[in-house]
Amino acid sequence: MVARRLEADAVIVGAGAAGSMAAAKLAAAGKRIIVLEAGPAWRIEDLTSSQIWARRLKWGGASVLSEGEHRFGHNMATGWGLGGAALHHYANWPRLSPDDFKLRSLHGEGADWPITYDDLRPFYDTVQREVGVSGDATAEVWRPPGEPYPHPAMPTLPQAAAIARGFAQRGWRTSPAPVAILTEPREAREACIYDGWCDAGCPTGALANPLVTYHKQAVSAGARFLANTQATRVLHRGGRRAIGVAFRDRDGEGRVEANVVLLAGSAIQTPRLLLASADADAPDGLANSSGQLGLGFMAHALVAIQGVFDSPLSNFMGVSGGNLVCRDGYGKDPTPGAFGSHEWVIGAALKPNDLIGIAMTRPDLHGAALIDFMERDGPRIGGMGGLCETLPRPENRVSLAPERDAAGVPLARVSHTFGAKTLALVDYVRREGEAIMRDAGAQTAWSSPIVTLHALGGTAMGDDPATSITNSYGQTWDLENLFILGGGLFPTIGAGGPTFTIHALTLRSSEYLLARWASVVR
Repeated sequence: MVARRLEADAVIVGAGAAGSMAAAKLAAAGKRIIVLEAGPAWRIEDLTSSQIWARRLKWGGASVLSEGEHRFGHNMATGWGLGGAALHHYANWPRLSPDDFKLRSLHGEGADWPITYDDLRPFYDTVQREVGVSGDATAEVWRPPGEPYPHPAMPTLPQAAAIARGFAQRGWRTSPAPVAILTEPREAREACIYDGWCDAGCPTGALANPLVTYHKQAVSAGARFLANTQATRVLHRGGRRAIGVAFRDRDGEGRVEANVVLLAGSAIQTPRLLLASADADAPDGLANSSGQLGLGFMAHALVAIQGVFDSPLSNFMGVSGGNLVCRDGYGKDPTPGAFGSHEWVIGAALKPNDLIGIAMTRPDLHGAALIDFMERDGPRIGGMGGLCETLPRPENRVSLAPERDAAGVPLARVSHTFGAKTLALVDYVRREGEAIMRDAGAQTAWSSPIVTLHALGGTAMGDDPATSITNSYGQTWDLENLFILGGGLFPTIGAGGPTFTIHALTLRSSEYLLARWASVVR
């Protein structure tokens, strides 16, 4: 049987935040775009405010093998289907700080980005206008320079207001969290109703998931999205030029031949695909002349802090990501032996299952004692999360396992262990958070184990082809018409949700590609 053959100017693998945005920008410029997405063709009508239904939006593809002392929670952190992880993301959209781009130069740790904050600032500004970000740039005193937010901040709800008292006791400032959630109607999208089901994808359209932003624009501009279609191999000529992508869907095998290939999968699936594309011309994997492919995988470390207050807090209301934010302790050296920034996200809506699966309960209680606690204290729980920066470590990596999926592609294996300086930071943040909760008036306070969040790194950008996979635009050093998009490009990760930065990088890469199209496709 002859494999089906499709043609496009550019083929994009992955229909999440980066893939949908790139498809919109390239299609609007008149390019013929085909996007391959392994998961389902979700519609806004498929989104239901329910924790059980929300699970459909999490990873549903081939198993990812996990190892190391702090195994990465892959299935929760990644996506499945149109919209990718951004379909169920919590829409906390801080900007990276200027220091975050120069960790090696300023602090002797990690790596430097090949760009500065000023390089990315205009793209942050453009994206927030296009998507609709809400916040208070004046109250957010830590925010680097940039345009004011296009929409007003969220109101402060009772849970966050109660916890903010603990920060005020220390003289620390809190501000409304910057979120890609509408606080007022915009075009065909409604304003947030603060029912706290962001994790389920937001059926009202208030949250900026790709279905209501760039995917919609891409389809209107003529881009084709092929769902339930798994990319199995990047096709190339001599390891020097990409010529398309092989795929498998329900009807069998096929290929998209294209002038440009853009890989916009997760920081796990993109290295997997490049490693699986190895052959005699690229024996160590495609775009891997540096030997760095898959190395330096990173995840944020989260510690959840909870406490019981004197009165009910309406803690079921709000947004999944948090109502207020504090970055007064964002410096890189908070205590001896620790390294990295941390951010407090305060007052997330509590549902039966949150990031640690015990939102309105206590992990140390069982049976009658647990039931009594939930009835008596459940409505009075307040919570916040300490999001901690981690450092790239070469032993944290994505590699191929001997096992294969149904399409014959080797499974991804993720090895992940936090280093000593990160563990010291987490311990410091845990103690700081429990003290703040008590200062706020909580009768009791407790914390979660370490939770891993956000798949980042592994295909890092850089200035040197010997130590990085791409240049600052995501263009691979080895194949000038092969681009990588998404969080895998991050050399370091700061302390904050990465989705805003992923959008800004993707817009920058898209404009670069369009401006140099003739020389790239030659």
